[in-house]
Amino acid sequence: MTAPPADIARIRAQVDQLVRAGDTRQLKALRDHLKATVDRHALAGRTTKYGAHPVRWVQERLNQTVWSKQREILNAVRDHRRVAVRSGHGVGKSWTAALVACWWLDTHPPGEAFVVSTAPTFSQVRAILWRYIRKHHRAGQLAGRVNQTEWLIDDELVGYGRKPADTDTDGFQGIHARYVLVVLDEACGIPEQLWTAADALATGPDCRILAIGNPDNPASHFRKVCLPGSTWHQMAISAFDSPNLTGETVPEEMSAALVGREWVEEKAREWGEENPVYRSKVLGEFSEDGPNQVVRGSDVAKCRMPMEQRRPDEFFVPVELGVDVGGGGDETVIRERRGVHAGREWRAHTDRPEQIAPLVLRAIRESGATVVKVDSIGVGFGVIGELRNAQNRREHTAQIVAVNVAEAASQPTKFMNLRAELWWELGRGLSESGGWDLSTMANADTTVAQLLEPRWDVDPKGRIRVEPKDEIKKRLNRSPDNADALLLAFYAAGRPRVRWL
Repeated sequence: MTAPPADIARIRAQVDQLVRAGDTRQLKALRDHLKATVDRHALAGRTTKYGAHPVRWVQERLNQTVWSKQREILNAVRDHRRVAVRSGHGVGKSWTAALVACWWLDTHPPGEAFVVSTAPTFSQVRAILWRYIRKHHRAGQLAGRVNQTEWLIDDELVGYGRKPADTDTDGFQGIHARYVLVVLDEACGIPEQLWTAADALATGPDCRILAIGNPDNPASHFRKVCLPGSTWHQMAISAFDSPNLTGETVPEEMSAALVGREWVEEKAREWGEENPVYRSKVLGEFSEDGPNQVVRGSDVAKCRMPMEQRRPDEFFVPVELGVDVGGGGDETVIRERRGVHAGREWRAHTDRPEQIAPLVLRAIRESGATVVKVDSIGVGFGVIGELRNAQNRREHTAQIVAVNVAEAASQPTKFMNLRAELWWELGRGLSESGGWDLSTMANADTTVAQLLEPRWDVDPKGRIRVEPKDEIKKRLNRSPDNADALLLAFYAAGRPRVRWL
C-alpha cells in the first residue's frame, strides 16, 4: 500500500511553517519524521513491487546486472527456506549474498524483518559481506544507515553481522521477527554449534537461511548440508559456470571481476585437476580424505582458519627457514616459519648455488632467522657450502643445518627414511593436532595443494613409506617444492620439537 499523500503533505506543510517562523529547534526533528514517513511508505510500495522479484529489484533499485548463477541464488532464497551454495573462487558469492541481504530489508515491512550474518571470524564478517552491503546500500540509496556491521532504520536495528563464540548456541538469541534472513558466509569454516544457533532463528515459514562458501573441508557441517538427501536446497557454482568461460554476456566491469579461463587453466597445471584444492577453488566441489593420503584436507582446512585474536609473542619464535633447493628445472623455495606460524616465501627458478645463496641471505636479513635448514641432496650441498662461507665472512649469523631426507629416520623401525618421518610427523601430525598456523601463509593455495598430494603405504619391513618426490613429479608433472620447504622450516633438526596446541 502506498503512502496517503495527505500524511506527507501535512508534515511538509508543518516543515514550511517552521521555516517561515525561523523555529530551528523543532525543524530538524520534524524533517527527520518526514523522511522516516516517506521511507516507510516507499518501503510498502517496494514490498508490493519487488518482494517476489529480487532480480528485478537488483536491476531497477541498484541499476546492477546479475549473471545467471547469481539470479539463481536470489530466486532460490525467495523460494526455499534453507539454501546451501558451494562455490568456486571468483564467482561473486559474497557479493551476491550481500545483494540478498539488501533486497530482504528493502522489500519487507520495517519492524517485521531482520538480517543476521556470521562468518568464521569477526574480521571476515566486517571486511567481506558487510563491506559489500555498504556498497549496495550506498549505490541504491537504500533506507536507513549502515555502519561496519549494522543496519538501522529510524534508529531501529534491522540487521547485524556477528561472530559469537564457536560453542555459543545462544549467540543469536533475542531476534524475534516474522521475516528473518540468516546469512552464513564462508560457510565451511562455521562450526556446527553456530549452525544450530542460526537454525533456531529461522523457524518460521517466512524465514530464510543462506549458507555460501568454498567447499574446502570435507569434515565440516557445510559438507553435511550439501550431501544428497539433505533437506537443504543445494546449488553448486563452478569456475566453468563463469560468464568468462561460458560466453554469457555481461558488462565489461563485471567480467573483469569474475574468474577467467587463464586462471582456471593455470591452476589445472599448477595443482592438478584431481587435487582437492582444485576441486574446491575451481569446481566448487568437496573432496573426500583419501585413506592413503599422508596429509588430510579436513585437517589442513582447520589450520587455515584465521585467528580472532593475535597470539602472545612466544607463539612467534623461533624464526627459522626451510630451503628446498631446485634441481633439474625445479623451483628453489625458501619458507619462513615464525613459531607456529608459516610465513613468507622466496622463490627462484635456478639450480646454481651461487645464485641461490644470495636469495637465502636476503631471506635471513628480511626475516631475522636464526636457523636455516637446507635440503642437502644434490645441488643443496653446494648451497650449504656457499652459506657457510658467507657465515665465515660474517655476512650472517644463522645456523646452517644440512638435512638429507634420504637418510635414516630418528624412529627407524617406524619410518622408511627421514622424508617419511617429516611428512608423517610434521605434515600429517601438525595438521591433525592444529600444531601449525597456515592462515597467513604466503602462496597458501599452491602449498596446500602440494601438501595434499603425497600418498603413503608400508614397506616390506612394515615401516611407513611416503611417495618419493620423483614419483610425485612423474605422476603430476610437477614437484612439491613449496610443501617440502614448509616441512623443512618446521623440522626441529635433531632438537626436541614443541607441539603447540
